[in-house]
Amino acid sequence: MTTANKITVVRILLIPVFVTFAIYYGESVQRADPLEWQRFTAIAVFLVAAVSDGLDGYVARRYNQRSSLGVILDPIADKGLLLSGIITLSISNWSYTNPDYGSFPTWFPILVISRDVVILVGAAVLHLLVGRVRVRPHWTGKIATVLQMVAIGWVMLQLRLLPLIYVVVAAGLFTLCSGIIYVADGFRQLQPEGHANAKVD
Repeated sequence: MTTANKITVVRILLIPVFVTFAIYYGESVQRADPLEWQRFTAIAVFLVAAVSDGLDGYVARRYNQRSSLGVILDPIADKGLLLSGIITLSISNWSYTNPDYGSFPTWFPILVISRDVVILVGAAVLHLLVGRVRVRPHWTGKIATVLQMVAIGWVMLQLRLLPLIYVVVAAGLFTLCSGIIYVADGFRQLQPEGHANAKVD
């Protein structure tokens, strides 16, 4: 349990804290008595968790603390924080005056979760059939992640620069495109010529 891994564990433990405050704030909004301290607390917890993502990576590189446990924990913490934000802000509305800015449409978390499930199942199938899996991150996936984070921030900060739906649609399109690209790459690895060359990167 290195220092970097301890930071990652703290990030995982912050997820239920964020969800709790986010849901309670949403309930206070529905009562027409928004408790802003709950919103600010939820935002602060989310920011601390997000910043710790870069911190544990820096510590691992700076002090040579890369470990097999960290390889497992880090993506779990990252995906857990992202999905918790999207799901929570889909079932809890943060805006009493304009609900369209306070939560995500139902299709958004379904799309994000479905893509991740398809990728996970596809990786398992490749591992069973090929023996090894070559994962090649695509730029569309990175943009999708950034836009998903932007969408979460858009709701939490109650920004009005653009309608929330524009941000969500952009995030959804890149999420869908990246999912299609990863699935296509998986099918290529199932081809006879891909079996011999597949390896873990």
